[in-house]
Amino acid sequence: MDTKFSLKLPQVFITLVTMIDSKTSLKMTALSLWHRFHLKKMIRWMYYVSVSFLLICLIIDQSISFYVRDSVFEDVDKLPYHPYGVVLGTSKYVATGKTNDYYTNRLAAAKTLIDHQKVSYLLLSGDNRTSQYNEPRTMLRDLRKMNIPKDRLFQDFAGFRTLDSVVRANKVFQVPSYTIISQKFHCERALFIAKHHDIDAICFAAKQPDTYLGTRIRETFARVKAIFDLVIGIQPYFLGSPEPLPLPDNE
Repeated sequence: MDTKFSLKLPQVFITLVTMIDSKTSLKMTALSLWHRFHLKKMIRWMYYVSVSFLLICLIIDQSISFYVRDSVFEDVDKLPYHPYGVVLGTSKYVATGKTNDYYTNRLAAAKTLIDHQKVSYLLLSGDNRTSQYNEPRTMLRDLRKMNIPKDRLFQDFAGFRTLDSVVRANKVFQVPSYTIISQKFHCERALFIAKHHDIDAICFAAKQPDTYLGTRIRETFARVKAIFDLVIGIQPYFLGSPEPLPLPDNE
């Protein structure tokens, strides 16, 4: 073999490898730029979608508050009389084991309405999914300790959600008009649901705990879900035969 030719082979090989490597690098660079462009585009799209969604949530949140504003009362002296107060249930204790201020304040508000003769009876509506967790029974026991007569208290064991409590009070327990008892932000959503179902309801707002930012943020998204549920026609989990509750003699 020609010595000169044999010496050139490694050089040719190196040149080919260099050319291939160069082309590969160019392709990788182009591919990287393409991915970066689309990644930035996707991030921008996700940003606009997120901002739009949050804006819609805020609009829905404030619209509901505005829509029901005339049915929310914070001064007991200005509250009209209704035969029944519907106490919306919540857990008595928080995760740390401390007593839940939302629970305590709702029961205090319920007693206030009884004492001021703004309602004659209380319908205690809450979750009763397990034998260890029974919101209506817990509320009844604590209200009895607050010297409210047992014959003034009734329980709805299927108030799993706000929608269930609001609709069942009217459709199952045949209460024609009633006063919802809960914190203001919760009352507003409950009233919106009531109005959608043509239920005559007002609300007495229980005292708000000092720190409730996280709860209020969750409420914003809960209102969006409430709108969705009403649009698609979600009904209470249990809506059986009517179980009419007694009404005062003057009703």
